[in-house]
Amino acid sequence: MNQTKEQLKYALENYDQTGIGELYRGKVRNNYSLDDKIVMVTTDRISAFDKVLGTIPYKGQILTQIARFWFDRTEDIIQNHIISYPDPQVLVAKKAKTLPIEIIIRGYITGSLWREYSRGINGQYGFMIADNLNENQKFDQAIVTPSTKAEYGLHDEPISREKIISGLVEESLYDKAVECALQLFQNGQEWAKTRGLILVDTKYEFGTVDGELILVDEIHTPDSSRYWVASEYEDRFSRGVGQNMLDKENIRQWLLDRGFSGDGIPPELTDEVRISLAEQYIELFELLTDKKFIPQNGQVADRITHNLKKTGYLK
Repeated sequence: MNQTKEQLKYALENYDQTGIGELYRGKVRNNYSLDDKIVMVTTDRISAFDKVLGTIPYKGQILTQIARFWFDRTEDIIQNHIISYPDPQVLVAKKAKTLPIEIIIRGYITGSLWREYSRGINGQYGFMIADNLNENQKFDQAIVTPSTKAEYGLHDEPISREKIISGLVEESLYDKAVECALQLFQNGQEWAKTRGLILVDTKYEFGTVDGELILVDEIHTPDSSRYWVASEYEDRFSRGVGQNMLDKENIRQWLLDRGFSGDGIPPELTDEVRISLAEQYIELFELLTDKKFIPQNGQVADRITHNLKKTGYLK
């Protein structure tokens, strides 16, 4: 706790460095385009409801290292875009032609899907979800709920398979991506179960390199996925109370409890909330990887610059 509190002042809000390549700044990552590669710097920024809220200590390091764990575990399912990891929160990736959609796989009805369903919204993905479900109820089988990929500051929107294959993505390519996503999700759920966790839902992004489908962005991180503590699921579900979450949904719920769901100016994150989420992300890292988290303390930007120079990505 004391170490995390001390790191609050060093959390990386931005990394803007000339001499790497052309910069694209996303909600969390600063991506530098360099010939046929992308240098992806995962900052410590936290976003929810398409708004950047502030920073969480160690978040970039945790996301990068969890993604690395999963990329390594799933190479037999589909190739990914990773070339190297020059820093604990930087990855160098192949430059891919990304598909203009995200493939979201859901094992339970929760989060934004539940919020829509409880308001009577159904059918937006080209199929109907069964009636009379309860919040956090498990689906008989995982469902595919793709979304558009909006520009920074705009909202992703639900989209059906029919609309996707009518002009956005060629049908066989989309179907292959969905098949891979379902295999990745099954792999993730099976591993999470052995670690006392439930992988609830997640998003995947895909692209092509030389015409071949590859996995890009991140995989099974607490930013892109929901994780619940498995041992508490049945009791909490039967009582109709929220699940014990180890992911970004904790921040979303904190915002919702204060009346913010995306419109207007979000409430400022307190240091207590920032520390709490950092500790939850660390707990998830250690549960998933069965490794002790070794925090990189101090000035994050200076360390990244040093490592990029050492590996030749920055002159």
